[in-house]
Amino acid sequence: MDLLRFATAGSVDDGKSTLIGRLLYDSKSIFSDQLAAVEAASAAKGDDYVNLALLTDGLRAEREQGITIDVAYRYFATPRRKFIIADTPGHIQYTRNMVTGASTADLAIVLVDARKGLVEQSRRHAFIATLLRVPHLVLAVNKMDLVDFSAQVYEQIRDEFVSFAAKLNVPDLAVIPISALLGDNIVTRSPNTPWYDGPSLLHHLENLHVASDRNLIDTRFPVQYVIRPQSAQHPDYRGYAGTVASGVLKPGDEIMVLPSGFTTTISAIDTPDGPVPEAFPPMAVTIRLTDELDISRGDMICRPHNAPTPAQNIDAMLCWMTERPLQPRQKLLLKHTTRSARAMIKDIHYRLDVNTLHRDETATHLGLNDIGRIQLRTMQPLMVDPYQRNRATGGFILLDETTNTTIAAGMITSAS
Repeated sequence: MDLLRFATAGSVDDGKSTLIGRLLYDSKSIFSDQLAAVEAASAAKGDDYVNLALLTDGLRAEREQGITIDVAYRYFATPRRKFIIADTPGHIQYTRNMVTGASTADLAIVLVDARKGLVEQSRRHAFIATLLRVPHLVLAVNKMDLVDFSAQVYEQIRDEFVSFAAKLNVPDLAVIPISALLGDNIVTRSPNTPWYDGPSLLHHLENLHVASDRNLIDTRFPVQYVIRPQSAQHPDYRGYAGTVASGVLKPGDEIMVLPSGFTTTISAIDTPDGPVPEAFPPMAVTIRLTDELDISRGDMICRPHNAPTPAQNIDAMLCWMTERPLQPRQKLLLKHTTRSARAMIKDIHYRLDVNTLHRDETATHLGLNDIGRIQLRTMQPLMVDPYQRNRATGGFILLDETTNTTIAAGMITSAS
């Protein structure tokens, strides 16, 4: 079975945690003791129903306030597919957590309360999902039971969102009317929406084609670790371990190592279960080469005629994640794939208003949860691709050198 990663997004109290709880409950993916604990917690809160949101909202502060604060990951499987869910916060204060949860997603579900329609956070999260190049988007019009399953309300919200999405880069969009609390159109089609002729949410998730979303053209293998056991069993073993970021690797393929530029061929590809005839994303493998080359952590294995750009000057879209604002000339630590380098912010081109998509070119700083385009320079060359082409080699994070705290996430637009 293949794997689908998806993230929930949307405004506060739109029902993201309840939706995930309903998916887990209706697909029989929770244990009886978990259900009993949720029932007891619901009764203690005074709810006259089983509050399925408590399956993901596990922090004490989340349960007290009734909001999601941190990203909660849940796992379940159906006969068709395995799933990893990222339940992300809706509050604007925790937009950075939403960026974290959606950064590795194949699909984003943006929930909208049918009573309120599209709000600022709905647009913000939809824009961030497209900025992160999440290839598939689902607009789930939730709480349809509170508007008497009105087709007119659904169509109005759908048309408004489709109009907004036309300004963004949304490769695939589906709109589904649901009630996460009651289970309408979650696992099976609901008789309460005879005017809706599309699939249920789970049917859409199970049958979504995601294999073509992976970049199998540009071969990129960041070296994470050099394996040299030097044991009696393997006296001459030398392998280079890492995760295939993109492309396909096979024994006999000619490869080039960056930044040195040396070329050689692959002699074997090893996994914990033994050698394999090929490796593709997101497999974690160890590559053995025909020649002994000077290769270390942070180097990149690619094709000789299809290599990333070695760059020190980088233009990128940046999501700022800390209360201390970003200033020009600020020095930071940049982590890109398995390589780290010191970097300096050279310029802030503009700050983006995610509601109007207006570019404020007079901005002199980026504050908490701001998104803008910046230019930076690294002390060492990085092997990069545009984020639009390759999410693995086009993304990076910025860290505070003194505390090692992640303070920003970046998507490369161009480099030289």
